[in-house]
Amino acid sequence: MSTRRRVLAALPDHAHGVVLESAGAVSWYLGGARTSVPLGGPSVAVVLVTRDRVEVRCHRMEAERLESEEGVRHIAPVDWAEPLVPDDWRRDPRILAESDLDAELREVRASLTDLELERYRALGADAATVVTAVADTLGPEDAEQTVAGELARGLYEAGAEPVVLLVAGAARTAHRHPLPTAAALGSRAMLVVGARRHGLVVNLTRWVRFGGPVPDGEDRIREVEADVLDATKPGTPLVETLAVLRASYGAHGFDPEEWRHHHQGGPTGYFGRDPKVTTTTVGSVAERQPFAWNPSAPGVKVEDTVVVTAAGLEIVTVDPRWPTTDVAGRPRPLTLQF
Repeated sequence: MSTRRRVLAALPDHAHGVVLESAGAVSWYLGGARTSVPLGGPSVAVVLVTRDRVEVRCHRMEAERLESEEGVRHIAPVDWAEPLVPDDWRRDPRILAESDLDAELREVRASLTDLELERYRALGADAATVVTAVADTLGPEDAEQTVAGELARGLYEAGAEPVVLLVAGAARTAHRHPLPTAAALGSRAMLVVGARRHGLVVNLTRWVRFGGPVPDGEDRIREVEADVLDATKPGTPLVETLAVLRASYGAHGFDPEEWRHHHQGGPTGYFGRDPKVTTTTVGSVAERQPFAWNPSAPGVKVEDTVVVTAAGLEIVTVDPRWPTTDVAGRPRPLTLQF
């Protein structure tokens, strides 16, 4: 089914169309087009999808690039000072905002097409390869910001964009979102990467250690992850997968309330998380849907991007050079020890 037909299938009977405005939804509809100029910023185009037409509105300065480099059609350029969504679209009760169809649109884009899955596997392998290549060169004296720069360079050389780059040296591993600083890595470091190409996003976390003991909880956090991965099966309500993850912390010796201290991940694809699963998230796991769970506790975290298949989970962020251990029948990343 074409993307347009999937959007129309999501419309309620009373609606004539919908305006797609978010960067992820617009990129999805336009086949992976790059529509964010500030990385992680809003889309520079919006898409009106109705039962009888499609219109892509963008500011005039974006039109030629979107057409010639991104292959976008049906472009209606407007002056830079004009709003991308005109008043007549806003006022028409038959035209819905993207937020009015949030759950329905997530459902119709959940399952990757053959082309998307091919792109996703390639991106996952490339992102993991970049992280390994950078990690192999690190020493305890390296600054977090320097490491982040090397990760960004590797991703750009692979034709991808960094949408998340976090680096924590030993003194900062308790932070769940360690934006890179000038601090040296010291005895241990966490590298977190979110990479986007063709609109699709993969996410992974890796650890390196320069001597010293294995942190308490490093093995147990992988067991927490194994429980939620086992629960991520087609047809399972998303709230049930989160319930398994919540219970797993206490079962493996962590604070039972640990899940409250950081989001736990969820579906991914054209958004870093689509959405972050909460206790009220609607929807169920779909076949061919990508997920990135990221259970964490102070000083420990595990994260990879997987795709749900009828045969089980396929881990896409894999570099065979990275050391792994078997956890519940899956190869899971160890800390790279120097």
